[in-house]
Amino acid sequence: MSTLYIIATPIGNLEDITLRALRVLKEVDTILCEDTRMTAKLLQKYDIKTPTLSYHSHSGLAKVEKIFELLEEGKNLALVSDAGTPTISDPGVLLVSQVKEKFGQEVSIVPIPGPSAVISALSASGLPSSDFLFLGFLPHKKGRETLFKEIAVSKRTVVFYESPHRILKTLESLKKHLDEKRRVVIARELTKIYEEVVTGTAQELLQYFEKNKDKVKGEFVVVVEGK
Repeated sequence: MSTLYIIATPIGNLEDITLRALRVLKEVDTILCEDTRMTAKLLQKYDIKTPTLSYHSHSGLAKVEKIFELLEEGKNLALVSDAGTPTISDPGVLLVSQVKEKFGQEVSIVPIPGPSAVISALSASGLPSSDFLFLGFLPHKKGRETLFKEIAVSKRTVVFYESPHRILKTLESLKKHLDEKRRVVIARELTKIYEEVVTGTAQELLQYFEKNKDKVKGEFVVVVEGK
């Protein structure tokens, strides 16, 4: 039976990789990468020589068929994303679904847990996390305003990703829809050199980032307190 390992990789600091993940990355026949150049940095650090094959949101049918061929040959594969846990707001989810549909129980799908920006942000937020709603990346246009209205009435903690290009507009929308006292947490550049976790109301955070434009860069996780 072939195995497809779903391996979480660091979201910033390359030391945030598990011993099990390193072992499996060395043992598998091929590593499927969202971006082989990004994965190469991790592999070089830990002297891993395993061959890589690109798989991303624009991979066509030919690439999927190649992966199927490898599994049919009895090869063991590892799926990694550029950072964090594959398939979580990540194109790898399609491949896992396709493998399950084609092979059923003939291919074992094995998760190897590790870094996740969602969980890391929640752990440092101080907001309730026993019951939360994760929205991934919000849509750029269609349905975006509707989601902010849903966030405003949610009794659960809500978590989503945002880009530096839209974070100020996002805080404007949260300011518009949320109660004045609702807490918002922005986790920026998690595990990296300029890591920062700031808490306040949407208005306070908007003022903070407008005042510190040099901080409007990097990767953002937004955590919103439930109503």
